[in-house]
Amino acid sequence: MPGLLWDDVKCFFDPELMGALPDVVVAGASVGGWQMVLDLVGERGWACRYSEGGVVLPLPRAEVVLSRPAGAECPELRVWPVAGMLAIFRFSAADEIDVDLREIQGQERLDAFCGFLRVLGLRLGKSVLVHSEGGECGPPALGFDVEVGRVVV
Repeated sequence: MPGLLWDDVKCFFDPELMGALPDVVVAGASVGGWQMVLDLVGERGWACRYSEGGVVLPLPRAEVVLSRPAGAECPELRVWPVAGMLAIFRFSAADEIDVDLREIQGQERLDAFCGFLRVLGLRLGKSVLVHSEGGECGPPALGFDVEVGRVVV
């Protein structure tokens, strides 16, 4: 099945047109789902950096990250699934995996991004949706559809 074509979706990755960069959301996640993501990062050997309040720390287990006290700074995990493509996972809630992606420009990066969405979706057994930043309430622009097994607009 052919993938998405850059010319058909580039508007979704243009902050000037969209007003913001895309967010990737996996709704209905859990502590176990977060741990699957952390395990996936290690298994894939993706370069990563975990930090809390700007302090870089070793990557903890998901239950430790998600049990921080109310009002604590939101930890983040920066992951580079491919060189030059950064995904920032923010541990804001156990039931939603929210990822802020940057640097998706051109067909090669789009293909890598779609592969990244597919890997996440297959590991979690859930659809992985792309919204404009802060736009989780509106319809997604594109995403990995777990029922059809590929990224669709």
